[in-house]
Amino acid sequence: QVHLVESGGGLVQAGGSLRLSCAASGRTSSMYAMGWFRQAPGKARRFVAAISRSGGGTYYRDDVKGRFTISRDNAKNTVYLQMNSLKPEDTAVYYCAASPSPTYRESSYYTSDNYADWGQGTQVTVSP
Repeated sequence: QVHLVESGGGLVQAGGSLRLSCAASGRTSSMYAMGWFRQAPGKARRFVAAISRSGGGTYYRDDVKGRFTISRDNAKNTVYLQMNSLKPEDTAVYYCAASPSPTYRESSYYTSDNYADWGQGTQVTVSP
């Protein structure tokens, strides 16, 4: 099992930036794809971004492309989400997730079922 801890959330004005971090511990050798999901009040948890084990493949939901960047440092067992040009609609709790097995289909990166381990989440609030 992998233990994930997110940090870096907070309150920011529209147009501002935040950098989320997700530190992993435990069986980190079993981590493959890593993903970020978010859940706004009263809404379902939704995919935000994902990255392959090597970091060579990155995947984003359409409305964050060009604004968010996912990256990972395998030596530090950490994945990051750089969020620029934030909008009020980005307000949500952001969760980090880890997949315990190789991902062969691109579509799998986007689905929560692909991920077995989840962090507790970090709140991101963007004011108008």
